[in-house]
Amino acid sequence: MTSLSVEMLAADAAEPITSAGNAQLGIAVLAGIAVIVLLITKLKMHAFLALTIGSLALGSFAGAAPADTIASFTAGLGSTVAGVGVLIALGAILGKLLADSGGADQVVDTILAKASGRAMPWAMVLIASIIGLPLFFEVGIVLMIPVVLLVAKRGNYSLMRIGIPALAGLSVMHGLIPPHPGPLVAIDALDANLGVTLALGVLVAVPTVIIAGPVFSRYAARWVDIKPPENMIPQRPSEELDRRPSFGATLATILLPVCLMLLNALVEIVVDDPANGLQKVTMVIGSPLIALLAAVLVGMFTLGRAAGFTKGRLAGTVEKSLAPIAGILLIVGAGGGFKQTLIDAGVGQMILDFSENWSIPALLLGWLIAVAIRLATGSATVATISAAGLVAPLAADMSTSHAALLVLAVGAGSLFFSHVNDAGFWLVKEYFGMNVGQTVKTWSVMETIISVVAMAFILLLSLLL
Repeated sequence: MTSLSVEMLAADAAEPITSAGNAQLGIAVLAGIAVIVLLITKLKMHAFLALTIGSLALGSFAGAAPADTIASFTAGLGSTVAGVGVLIALGAILGKLLADSGGADQVVDTILAKASGRAMPWAMVLIASIIGLPLFFEVGIVLMIPVVLLVAKRGNYSLMRIGIPALAGLSVMHGLIPPHPGPLVAIDALDANLGVTLALGVLVAVPTVIIAGPVFSRYAARWVDIKPPENMIPQRPSEELDRRPSFGATLATILLPVCLMLLNALVEIVVDDPANGLQKVTMVIGSPLIALLAAVLVGMFTLGRAAGFTKGRLAGTVEKSLAPIAGILLIVGAGGGFKQTLIDAGVGQMILDFSENWSIPALLLGWLIAVAIRLATGSATVATISAAGLVAPLAADMSTSHAALLVLAVGAGSLFFSHVNDAGFWLVKEYFGMNVGQTVKTWSVMETIISVVAMAFILLLSLLL
């Protein structure tokens, strides 16, 4: 297919694919989401296939021609992967370098050496938040679990007193802070400013992670008082290395992309002149692509070479980092296709009409939609992508700060009450040696606290900005 054909396809997809009324569209949306939920939960189908089939079902229920639905889905998939695919890949490479070089272990050991007693839960939340910045949630858990179990065992702490702060730090980063896939896709769908979203996300994340982590862990430890399971303490990556990166170099590498993106946002606010030389420079180095690429290139030296990696091993690390994210990229892409099908079917206008008639604030509406999809599918990423597509029209007339807050509201909703249809639920249950009831009392409640507290702070910021 030529580039001209692709452009024509995208242009065609931008036009409404159906003239169905709001009632039919509402039924079509519910039916499309129901198809996705049933395929994921009952048939255990991969989310990529479920989202693809659900998008086609949505178009059919809305009365659209099959060719138009396919055009919308493929256009949305292509634009989403083009917008965030490279960023997800770069984030995966940086995370793999951090893990394999022993840099993550270096951060952990340095902070733990300075903490003891009552400070330990706070140290755990700090470690998890730092480690969670460049890593996917599942990778972060795998890295943090050995530390959590060892600290709990050696210090004779309740596992929940140490584990909940670590899980809270990882979860908040995953749901609210780019470059994680969910926030990135929501930023792209809502056309929000990444730097502003990152800055506001950090403002929301800090008090949220404190309340859901160290504070809640006191109660979780009383409800579920268990010891670390001996058989779940795996070997740490750095135990096989002769040397590993320094704490300062590792921390600087992790924070480099964050600092570059925040610098760009700050210059945009202070200078506010696209023709200004400084702003031109920061727009380039603070763009997500360049910021993450810079961190990866720097990390090859500060992490890989510092750990004694040869050129061949560095190349192997990069190669191994990309294979596991194939599924994530496909899910994100299919989610973008579902989002575009929703928009082209006219669902966006229906949501606008609904919000006007019922006077539901856009931020609360985005959060509620994400909560509903999260409870149904169990996937925070699917919930973020779908909800962002549904509320995208509401962001059209928003200020830069409120569009960023809408991204965060959707992200907060996507974390609500993880339960048995969420892979993360079972991951935490097995690693911590809990039964289902204990996991609900601790992990599920913690996720709900994150969602509700984050939303409260988002609403507070919307009043101040």
